[in-house]
Amino acid sequence: MNKRVFYLLPLLFSLACKQKIKQQDTVTLSHKPNTSCSSTLPVRYGVPVACKISKTSIVKKGNVSHKMRWVPAGNFVMGARDNEGRMDEYPAHEVKLSGFWMDETVVTNAQFEAFVKATGYVTVAERKPDWEELKKQLPAGTSKPADDVLVPAALTFTPPSHPVPLNNASLWWSWTPGANWRHPEGPSSALKGRENYPVTQVAWEDAAAYAKWAGKRLPTEAEWEYAARGGLKDAIYSWGNEPVQKGKPKANTWQGSFPDKNTNWDHFCGIAPVASFTPNQYGLYDMSGNVWEWVADWYDVNYYQTISNQITWNPKGPIKSYDPQEPSIPKKVTRGGSYLCNESYCKGYRVTARMKTSPDTGLQNTGFRCVSSKPKPKS
Repeated sequence: MNKRVFYLLPLLFSLACKQKIKQQDTVTLSHKPNTSCSSTLPVRYGVPVACKISKTSIVKKGNVSHKMRWVPAGNFVMGARDNEGRMDEYPAHEVKLSGFWMDETVVTNAQFEAFVKATGYVTVAERKPDWEELKKQLPAGTSKPADDVLVPAALTFTPPSHPVPLNNASLWWSWTPGANWRHPEGPSSALKGRENYPVTQVAWEDAAAYAKWAGKRLPTEAEWEYAARGGLKDAIYSWGNEPVQKGKPKANTWQGSFPDKNTNWDHFCGIAPVASFTPNQYGLYDMSGNVWEWVADWYDVNYYQTISNQITWNPKGPIKSYDPQEPSIPKKVTRGGSYLCNESYCKGYRVTARMKTSPDTGLQNTGFRCVSSKPKPKS
């Protein structure tokens, strides 16, 4: 073969791949609006709050047991390439990642409890709001809320007894005083017998603090999607392309009429213990369904567009957040979907699905897992 042709082949192949991605993207860009499961969550203080993330000082490192799986280095096409996604899942773009370790499961209640016992850490949902600090984040002249509002609280799922419109999440989410990671459904709930369930009601700040203590970090959004795909090319879900309710149960999602009736086809009405379903090909459990997972990245609706014409190496996301629906509220990305995801509503268990959430908000269906960049030992 002519040497000149030989050297040109990789370049031509790369250009062809990028052209193919662009052609597929153009038919999907107008598919769905940029709404997400958290677009209409109840506002706690009457108006949105531009939250601030506290700097957490963790002096003592942890020694918590958590099995990790090696995710090999590689290239992949990130984002949606079909007509299933929301607008912020486009355009699909090429990413190259170094290898990394990822927790086999999300962090459990028992593991988070070990962190709290070792450090005395108090989660965001357990802290009483400080009005002097809070009013700095509110519009000038905002009246002080009632004392029964300025109490520790988190959002809990409160399903209606009948079908409701799906464009208003405040119809099934409520701020509940006393709800936190120890009491995920409210003060009357407890963790006894649920030690191996995902920890929930953790804000982004709480997840980052745990990761720091454990000597790890939160995954980037690119790392999370790459790991969720499990080496499968162009798969819709972490297990492949088979619809979630076809065949045997593959993830903990909502079946039936959301949000009023769950038929329990997958054997779980609420959150399931970790590793209740078959792992993906990287050995990672529950990368689809059960609980949404915090990642490191800020949310910016336009971020994918800014990196679409290049191969991006180990992207860490935008430098700041931008959500046109709530431009004054910074958001972090969560991934993976939860037990509340249903085809009629959000279908968040797709590997490209994204959600945007205020980092100070605890939710009954949100947890996290950690990663590490330590090199893989040579065999």
